[in-house]
Amino acid sequence: MEGGKEQGMLVVTRLLAHQNPLEQLQAKFKEVENGFKAWLDKQSMPVEAAVVTATGAVQGAAIGALMGTLTKDVSSSFPTPPQASLNHQAMASLKQAQALSGGPWVQARNFAVMTGVNAGLACVMKRLRGKEDVQSSMVAAFGSGAMFSLVSGMGGPNQAANAVTSGLFFALIQGVLFQFGQKLSQSPVEDMYYSRTRSMLNSLGLQNYEKNFKKGLLTDNTLPLLTDSALRDVKIPPGPRLLILDHVQSFSSTF
Repeated sequence: MEGGKEQGMLVVTRLLAHQNPLEQLQAKFKEVENGFKAWLDKQSMPVEAAVVTATGAVQGAAIGALMGTLTKDVSSSFPTPPQASLNHQAMASLKQAQALSGGPWVQARNFAVMTGVNAGLACVMKRLRGKEDVQSSMVAAFGSGAMFSLVSGMGGPNQAANAVTSGLFFALIQGVLFQFGQKLSQSPVEDMYYSRTRSMLNSLGLQNYEKNFKKGLLTDNTLPLLTDSALRDVKIPPGPRLLILDHVQSFSSTF
């Protein structure tokens, strides 16, 4: 009997698997990705950096080729003025515009260098520092921005200075984005400790005092321990204090 049930469950499982080829493909891709990461972690730093750089370059080349295809028609509609009639500043601006609106091959090369250098430097910095932080991210962005400027020809006659400027710009943008991402990722973790507190305040119409609870670190675990003095210390007025304490006393068994 038990054997029949197990065989029936196996048949159902196989049928469900055949009915979800997309899920099968996603699971297989995830398995290959995890295996690749596990293999990469065992390699030396030069090998890992080389593989990560090559992978990033391939991804960047694909993105650049797509962008170059989309912008090719737009760039071809602008007439190219005779170079003799342009001063040095105008020529530099023209080269920058051409670098940003080149064809698929040009953009594939530019983005391959940018993303490959960024991925490689980020890998090396993570190995050297033992962590992935804003400093490592900014160093990688500086290198990718500088190389993008040199390869794309955006630097004009003074390539070295413009490469440094581009690198600093990339690093600044990456630093801001990294910090913004960190704050977004930390918010749910912090709010997790105030879920019951938020629910209680919302039910009492006192949601404006959630920031007072957070300022005093009055988390969900402290709800059964709340006193009038504790609420007074976080600057909650007498009326709301009475409502909160009455709610806590009434629902103490649920905390």
